[in-house]
Amino acid sequence: MTEAHYRQGSQGSPEGPGGFIRACSLADLPDGDGAIGVEIDGEPVAIIRAEGEVYALRDVCSHAEVPLSEGEIIDGEIECWLHGSTFSLSTGKPSCLPAVDPVPVYPTKIEGDVVYVATNVEL
Repeated sequence: MTEAHYRQGSQGSPEGPGGFIRACSLADLPDGDGAIGVEIDGEPVAIIRAEGEVYALRDVCSHAEVPLSEGEIIDGEIECWLHGSTFSLSTGKPSCLPAVDPVPVYPTKIEGDVVYVATNVEL
């Protein structure tokens, strides 16, 4: 995967308390369930819209190190496109093999049309 895959989030200082940094606008996300990959201070992050909620996970499968943002969203999980492991959007825990390790999940907040993520804190 090339660096061009990722949109750039804000670099540098946090936007507010808790270390939240601007990741993208809501308009950048798919209208239905879907994901995009962004990079926040060098960290690959999948920003996911599912069933009207917005989630943020480390955008790297814990099994094969491919972008999770390229996978499908199914019933509150994101599926790795390479080997089919699925990860909970709220906990990052895998629900099927071959992945056995969770991926980090980051707090999100939305203010107006902007999605903020705190990559320095895991849920």
